[in-house]
Amino acid sequence: MAQPQPRHSVGQARRVFFERGLAPQGQVPDTILQSWQRCQRLGLEAQSHPAIEPVTEADLRRMRERHEKLWRLARAELEALATDAMATGSIVILTDEDGWILDAEGSTGFLNKAGRVALMPGACWSETQVGTNAIGTAIVEGRAVEVRGGEHYFAPHSILSCSATPVYDPFGHLVGVLDISGEASVHHVHALGLARLAVANIEHRYFEDGIADAQVVRLHHNPALLGTAREGILAFRDGRLVAASQSGLQLFGLERGELGEVSYHALFEQALSRLRDDGVLVDRHGRMLHGHVQEHGDDRPRRHSSRPPITVSAATRADRADAPLFDAGQDAELQRACRVLDAELPVLLLGQTGTGKEVFARELHRRGSRADKPFVAVNCAALPEGLIEAELFGYEDGAFTGARKQGSPGLLRQAAGGVLFLDEIGDMPLALQPRLLRVLQERELTPLGGGKPVKLDFALICATHQDLERGVAEGRFRADLYYRIAHHCVRIAPLSDHPERARLIRDLWRRLDKHGRQLTDEALQALAGYSWPGNLRQLSACLRTLVALSEPGARIGPEALPAYLRSIELARVAEDPVAAAVTAMPDAGLEAVEEAAMRAALRACDGNVVQAARRLGISRSTLYRRLGGGLRKPN
Repeated sequence: MAQPQPRHSVGQARRVFFERGLAPQGQVPDTILQSWQRCQRLGLEAQSHPAIEPVTEADLRRMRERHEKLWRLARAELEALATDAMATGSIVILTDEDGWILDAEGSTGFLNKAGRVALMPGACWSETQVGTNAIGTAIVEGRAVEVRGGEHYFAPHSILSCSATPVYDPFGHLVGVLDISGEASVHHVHALGLARLAVANIEHRYFEDGIADAQVVRLHHNPALLGTAREGILAFRDGRLVAASQSGLQLFGLERGELGEVSYHALFEQALSRLRDDGVLVDRHGRMLHGHVQEHGDDRPRRHSSRPPITVSAATRADRADAPLFDAGQDAELQRACRVLDAELPVLLLGQTGTGKEVFARELHRRGSRADKPFVAVNCAALPEGLIEAELFGYEDGAFTGARKQGSPGLLRQAAGGVLFLDEIGDMPLALQPRLLRVLQERELTPLGGGKPVKLDFALICATHQDLERGVAEGRFRADLYYRIAHHCVRIAPLSDHPERARLIRDLWRRLDKHGRQLTDEALQALAGYSWPGNLRQLSACLRTLVALSEPGARIGPEALPAYLRSIELARVAEDPVAAAVTAMPDAGLEAVEEAAMRAALRACDGNVVQAARRLGISRSTLYRRLGGGLRKPN
């Protein structure tokens, strides 16, 4: 969306700084003020024309050859942005680590105008030479920077509005800058978001060939983001973190300067073999992360098949043979939530990652009055932050750099008459929350870039693994939006709290296997006794793997289970009285084995029902029901 530049406040700040010699605190961003002060200390004359002499064509060619890898990895992003930048009067620029422009593409008209201030290939736009500007200041700051109009140090550069993001290689070395520049008379609100997204993709490509003599780990708490630029990438050599993507550093709160200093065991509790065997790893904060290991010598990292951040599903059939499995309690929750949704009130689903929140939401759609209309699912955590607004609300032709030529209706309009599912709404940027709130209140929206307001008709389901009440208290989530979406909350319990895990596993197994495979009682007991930190998603993946690796009609025993389950089983047999009681009954049926395990757990916990239930991974009510009235309930 193009907006006028607030030139009056910048003009006032320039007068305060350049004429009166004072610091215009609060009138320009701190980044701009600090850059002005650096330039002034260098003795740069703000009203003069900086002397910028582009290098010769031969020198430019040699410069490009020295930075061939950067240019090659960035080429796809440059072409994608430049094609659309032509329609919005802007250009896309790639520089090296010192600010020398290697490439500039986009609007021919603006390229000519930018050339008048030497914003062209072969010119150097470091801060020391050209004063405050997005490219040079981003290099100094080491982060993304916007510089608009009069915020540039040199007055002739006030015709520009620029957004730049530095590019780093896996070892934390600055290798270049990607910049989007346009007319200062308009401000393309998504330019910085697009630059950040492009740089994330470029930095992600640096890991395509792996890291020499290192184990490359690709992780994220949301498995849907594996294989994308949002996944965290860490490379370890001899147990030391030697390389990482920006997403990987952010995942653990690390800085680039800590590369080479941090050990593997400072980040993770478990051995790397756990990730190889199971696809999950627990870090020192107790977070379960999904991912895989790319050993040195692998041709390419495996790209995980994950759902896209946006899915638009057509109407669902009223009856399906493959409908999800729900126990009696979940079915009752579904019925209540369905009545709320049909009454045009929102439903909020709360639960850990992998508990099946989207499965629950899709079943709500299937059972509700809007089953014959679309189901639009949006993963708010997987969309690039700078583009969520455009994806949700739509935009008109030419609304911003990178916009499609015919515009876009937006996801809210695609959900017309149906159900909109906003997954991971707790990760929605704070700045976007007021607009979503306004749309939910007024049930109409105005696309970015103008156009007539559009009336909306959709039912809303939101989901998150985060504690939104805590988010409100900490200022990360708006209270008014929380109360708007939390009319009816459904807490989906983790699999560790499921009262009948063995029965659930049997039902899932019958659903997955169509060729007579059988789980032995010992295998079923091991599966039911595991806590499943990845919840239903992890359990389902495990069972699918067992089916894939076995022949039709096979009997599957504990030896076929994943390594993490086998090691747990051995440890239980060696140390756990519950396991000892179970293994002492090799010929008993499953019901007898389960009862023996429960009684052994009670003995080991001195009759404490709460501790015994927690140890077994079942609810207290299950213990009371199975072991009868001999148990004394707490007062």
